[in-house]
Amino acid sequence: VARAAMSRPTMMLLDEPSLGLAPLIIEDLFQTFAQLNKEQGTSMLLVEQNANLALEIADRGYLLETGEITGSGSAEELRNDPAVQAAYLGA
Repeated sequence: VARAAMSRPTMMLLDEPSLGLAPLIIEDLFQTFAQLNKEQGTSMLLVEQNANLALEIADRGYLLETGEITGSGSAEELRNDPAVQAAYLGA
């Protein structure tokens, strides 16, 4: 991630960046993603199973089931949707 960010890309594709990392490292990593987006304007397409964490830094989200988009909305809309909470957010 650091190597990619050094080139100041306009967009980054991140596929399961938290996989296998310790929780404290994951928090730092996602804070870095948010910082890159805010300070450098880097857009990010993030594929992540940790929906809670992803929606904390996302502007928009898409729900995938067996490779098909089954829902979408702003991060706030998805966090507040009872069906999304039950299926993806552990509520």
